[in-house]
Amino acid sequence: MRMAETRVKVRGESVLAERFAVFAECLLTGVWIAVASLGVVTYPAAFAAGARHLRRRTAHEGGGWREFVADVRTALRGGWLAGLAGWALAAAVWVDVQAARAGIPGGPLVGAVGLVALIGLVVAGLRAAAVWEPDARWRTLLAHAWRRTVLDPAGSFLIIAGLAVVALSAWFVAPLAVPVLGAVAAAAVAVEERYRHR
Repeated sequence: MRMAETRVKVRGESVLAERFAVFAECLLTGVWIAVASLGVVTYPAAFAAGARHLRRRTAHEGGGWREFVADVRTALRGGWLAGLAGWALAAAVWVDVQAARAGIPGGPLVGAVGLVALIGLVVAGLRAAAVWEPDARWRTLLAHAWRRTVLDPAGSFLIIAGLAVVALSAWFVAPLAVPVLGAVAAAAVAVEERYRHR
């Protein structure tokens, strides 16, 4: 705590100004994540680069658009497969939900299980992206993140709440969902930091 106060005093910022700067950086990062996710299967790499950018920002290290783009390129090496798998799982859940709506016996149960599994996998994906480093393998990241998703239900719920904020933002005013993506990345980073210090 003292170190953080000293850092703020040296920089000449109030605590409120520093926190607002982090919030603004989250919103900007959300825009970057949205732009980098336009490649359809690039969303895991975009979130990983966004999370790494926010970790640098909160550690008062340098970093900007160029570093973000370099991280997206590096994360894409295995991240595009994770993105493709995510879309395949989403399609499978969509089929489950359609089966539930069509009245197929057992359809509602299958649809509910599929939806819960999809939410769990999205949370695990965000947790994996939150700890991504350039030398990390996505398969290993996702396996460890899935364990943390199950073993840390409180943290997982916080990420789900962040995703709900994005959904509500999109429902009220669609363009708001774009910058709020950065807040979801920040929530995942905070949850992982909290888990690490448990």
